[in-house]
Amino acid sequence: MARYHGPKARINRRLKAQVYEDSGSRRASDRRDNPPGMHTRPRRPSNYGLALAEKQKIKHYYGLGERQLRRYFGRVSHKKGNTGELLLMMCEGRLDNVIRRSGLAKTRPQARQGITHGHFFVNGVKVTTPSYQVSPGDVITVRNKEKIQHLYQFTSQEAGTEPLDWVTFDPETLRATVQGLPGPSDISLPVDVNIVIEFMSR
Repeated sequence: MARYHGPKARINRRLKAQVYEDSGSRRASDRRDNPPGMHTRPRRPSNYGLALAEKQKIKHYYGLGERQLRRYFGRVSHKKGNTGELLLMMCEGRLDNVIRRSGLAKTRPQARQGITHGHFFVNGVKVTTPSYQVSPGDVITVRNKEKIQHLYQFTSQEAGTEPLDWVTFDPETLRATVQGLPGPSDISLPVDVNIVIEFMSR
């Protein structure tokens, strides 16, 4: 998919959410509450504009392209349950998101870069696809190379993540074990997904 390589703070300000977590983007968002561009009198956004903004949050937060998000939507739209929650739970189960939330990376882009460079193994097999869906019982480890091990030892100390109920992480061995699948309460992105589902169902 095409990656966004532009100013990340601009996206945070436009969407009024910390979808990019690096320190520079956070500081820039804290300094300026208003959206980027010429400062005119704010207009009330339309329903279409609100739905589009919420969809953009999901895409930027999880690093998805339009086609990939549509593919996820197609997978969950025929399942029983809340389609919006199922969509976000599928996003939470991506390997890059699990690595970020377990504390092996500071941001999702950093996790994606590490995966594509072959730094991570799942059940002893190298995985280079950030969208890989984890399953209960999967064990994620870091490549057994001294420089890489030192890099992620340092990163895990700096990441500062909250413990998860469905993933356990051992900072000594740099091993993350998937205990189960994420539930609705494990969704880390504050987003009104219902209007996104309505928008994508048109």
